[in-house]
Amino acid sequence: MIAIIDYDAGNIKSVEKALNYLGEEAIITRDHDEIVNSDKVILPGVGAFADAMEKIRHYGLEETIHEVVEKNIPFLGICLGLQLMFESSDEGPGVKGLGLLPGKILRIPKSGDLKIPHMGWNNIKVKEDSRLFKGLPENPYVYFVHSYYLQADDEDIVAATTEYGVKIHAAVEKDNIFACQFHPEKSSTVGLQILKNFVSL
Repeated sequence: MIAIIDYDAGNIKSVEKALNYLGEEAIITRDHDEIVNSDKVILPGVGAFADAMEKIRHYGLEETIHEVVEKNIPFLGICLGLQLMFESSDEGPGVKGLGLLPGKILRIPKSGDLKIPHMGWNNIKVKEDSRLFKGLPENPYVYFVHSYYLQADDEDIVAATTEYGVKIHAAVEKDNIFACQFHPEKSSTVGLQILKNFVSL
């Protein structure tokens, strides 16, 4: 069973649909026991950093998420879900993130005629031994929608990068923690393979 954490953020249904398409049983929940007893846990999200952290704390999910990580359950953050896993964000000054990994979320700088938010397909440069990108071509295309990006403190955890006016840490892996800034559930066959790799861990 895969638990998709429900904290009133967007794109939850599309993640569930993608998992169902892969033949996986998924449950959308904010129930502590259901989450910590799942085989895998996903933190999706579309929206603003500060609002999302407020909702996570309002529903008592911060402790639950930390428990999932401590129990070594594979945990995947998607889009805003990735950003929430870090310490802070330019989008919510003074608001603390989950702090699962060291790093900060910065606003994509204005550069030439690049549009912000960064919206659409970009290729990513994938780390060779990545578990999330196993079996994929060297520079696969994935779908992004974001105005903020991750700058991880530890380059060793970065599983994929992309360029959009600046170098973006597009995915991370550390022990049982995984996250991608792009939307695998909207990234066609490449995205489905990434989700399949995650559920196969």
